[in-house]
Amino acid sequence: MSDSPSPLADPHIVFDATEGRRDIVVLGSTGSIGTQAIDLVLRNPDRFRVTALSAAGGRVGLLAEQARQLRVDTVAVAREDVVPALREALAEQFGAEPLPEILAGPDAATQLAASSCHTVLNGITGSIGLAPTLAALEAGRTLALANKESLIVGGPLVKALARPGQIIPVDSEHAALFQALAAGTRADVRKLVVTASGGPFRGRTKAELADVTPEAALAHPTWAMGPVITINSATLVNKGLEVIEAHLLYDIPFDRIEVVVHPQSYVHSMVEFTDGSTIAQATPPDMRGPIALGIGWPERIADAAPAFDWSKASTWEFFPLDTEAFPSVGLARHVGELGGTAPAVFNAANEECVDAFLAGRLPFNGIMDTVTEVVAEHGVPAKGTSLTVADVLEAETWARARAREMAQKFSEARPAEARA
Repeated sequence: MSDSPSPLADPHIVFDATEGRRDIVVLGSTGSIGTQAIDLVLRNPDRFRVTALSAAGGRVGLLAEQARQLRVDTVAVAREDVVPALREALAEQFGAEPLPEILAGPDAATQLAASSCHTVLNGITGSIGLAPTLAALEAGRTLALANKESLIVGGPLVKALARPGQIIPVDSEHAALFQALAAGTRADVRKLVVTASGGPFRGRTKAELADVTPEAALAHPTWAMGPVITINSATLVNKGLEVIEAHLLYDIPFDRIEVVVHPQSYVHSMVEFTDGSTIAQATPPDMRGPIALGIGWPERIADAAPAFDWSKASTWEFFPLDTEAFPSVGLARHVGELGGTAPAVFNAANEECVDAFLAGRLPFNGIMDTVTEVVAEHGVPAKGTSLTVADVLEAETWARARAREMAQKFSEARPAEARA
């Protein structure tokens, strides 16, 4: 373990507990995490009050409806061009009542993250969530973190700002580890075991994955998610990112973080302790549980998510990870150990390759083949230098451009019938 005083996410440390209703800012309110969080808030009005909402701007009608349901003070959108439509939608929802303040532009979510509240729920997708994450931490807010990319690409920046216990993970795997870690001390931990559903292609060889279509890859057997996260689950890139995230959140070395395949997705992750005990956290697949943990910790929200009916028989299976068919986890470990801008390069190149796959310019196996090449070209980051946000953005820009270039060359080299 490192010399840091304690992990960023520590169930033994309550960063800032308050009595009464908690004021919450929800970033990414019209996405999957945001909408489920709002459902929890509306079901628990005595526990929570949402003061502000942010969204990209593609669903202004839903954003306006959320603002009216929650009676928020401020609404923010990243796209300035949708402000007139948003103002009109708000007017329809609020009628003669005063409208919320509107913020717009690429920095709007970051402004909200630093605003007065108890907890910031960062449900933004992608590395654009880094700036709001840093702003929330610097402002001293409790951060319920669903935006894993901000931790992946800006790990040292986040660690430099976060105080022990300030981050509560909102991810089924890391929320599971968070709860299981409460069963012992850090010195008692032997290893973390992160579970993976295996995605839609569990059991296939690398050769059998060559002709996978986007439609097949988007058909996840367990979770309903956006296209990028769904493809990441099919390639197991998502699991690789979670390994890096677990290392950063809990300060456990990479060689003590294991991935196992668990098709039922009932056990969300496990912690093995030095006495041989393994503590597992299990619930039916539902993100409301991790969200409730994020916004309510150290208290639990009654009936936040469904529980198991233990009177019914069920079978739970666990399998080793096929690292040949799914090399993404191994590559993620590699970039995580390299540190610096390497994880940002990995993440950005993957996002571009996923877009190319969905557009028919790359085959399924070409996603990881291309990401591997981009990571190799990037090389080993300089040691002993301080990472900055500018470094991360520069590395991402280069990685995206290089991945697009490689994907384009691959597409042009393929036979015409393969591109059709």
